[in-house]
Amino acid sequence: MNWDRVEGNWKQLKGKAREKWGKLTDSDFETIAGKKDQLVGRIQERYGISKDEAQKEADEWVKAQAIDEREAHLHTSGRP
Repeated sequence: MNWDRVEGNWKQLKGKAREKWGKLTDSDFETIAGKKDQLVGRIQERYGISKDEAQKEADEWVKAQAIDEREAHLHTSGRP
């Protein structure tokens, strides 16, 4: 999954992002709207971490979403 897909599917992914980053507010999630730079900035601000660390967290989260998406597809396609 890439950031264009995150932005396009933000309404569905917002709940998973809330689970990961509980310090972010509803207003933060509305502002972020699936945009990487917005998410990174809010993570950095709310958690008091460096921009590099916030980017790393965001990128790892997107990779995890891609894995979840692939696994869900395998289960619905009937493949073992």
